[in-house]
Amino acid sequence: MKAKIVIFLIRFFALFSLRNQQRIGAWLGALAWRLRGRSARVTQVNLAKCWPELSETQRDQLARDSMRETGKTALEMAMAWGWPTEKALATIRRVEGEELVEEALARGQGLIMLGPHLGNWELVGLYLSSRFQMAALYEPPKLQEFESFMIDQRSRVGSELVPTNKRGVMRLLQILKAGGLVAILPDQEPDLAGGEFAPFFGVQANTIKLVSKLIQKTGAQALCVFAKRLPDGRGFDICFRAVDEQLYSPDLSTSVAGLNLSVENCVREIPEQYQWEYKRFKKRPPGEARFYDRR
Repeated sequence: MKAKIVIFLIRFFALFSLRNQQRIGAWLGALAWRLRGRSARVTQVNLAKCWPELSETQRDQLARDSMRETGKTALEMAMAWGWPTEKALATIRRVEGEELVEEALARGQGLIMLGPHLGNWELVGLYLSSRFQMAALYEPPKLQEFESFMIDQRSRVGSELVPTNKRGVMRLLQILKAGGLVAILPDQEPDLAGGEFAPFFGVQANTIKLVSKLIQKTGAQALCVFAKRLPDGRGFDICFRAVDEQLYSPDLSTSVAGLNLSVENCVREIPEQYQWEYKRFKKRPPGEARFYDRR
């Protein structure tokens, strides 16, 4: 029933313009901030840890803005999944740095595209699959009935979806060794076996080792990408960015730190559009107190 409700809402809000989707999403995000529920509390904790140099007033303003932007992201799923592909892609106003992608693919070593939870990542996936043959790593949703709908929408332009398991990793290796392109969300917290603690905004964060290992095994290049939301429903800019060179280090700890720094550099461009509502620091190094427990 939950999956059916979510799918109905996506199709319903697909009838709205992008500007109205964003207006409703911003209102819902502002309401969630005023109600001070779980998302608001997590946002406040994350910003206090990651931006200690800001005053409390400045962090509150960033938190409010973040909640509004996250609300927009949620409603924009109707645009990314519910609109015809051409109409959704028409919301892209400019592409920055696409020459970096072409140069990397021309080397024939494979390319790992890192798409953090910044701006509208669903539009990023749609754009990449419309321009390049690619495979994307995905985490199966908690609502199993929703998975087939999600796969249909994300793969409708030809993207291959690869689950986060051993078989999926083998498929990524195969694609990269053939010089292809794979997309990975670099800022989801893995289980402890698949992660390594490394600084993210100066805070130790359990970070995926997969990207570093894929680079070492295949010699692949890596880039970051995000879709920056423009004001007043005007659309998005797709932004490709070079990664920090530490990511290519053969030392795993150095490489994982370079992954986080690559994401951090992107977030600093538009911090209000990052998903600060996610419990990025849920797992802690041995001996450290948990961040999100109620006091």
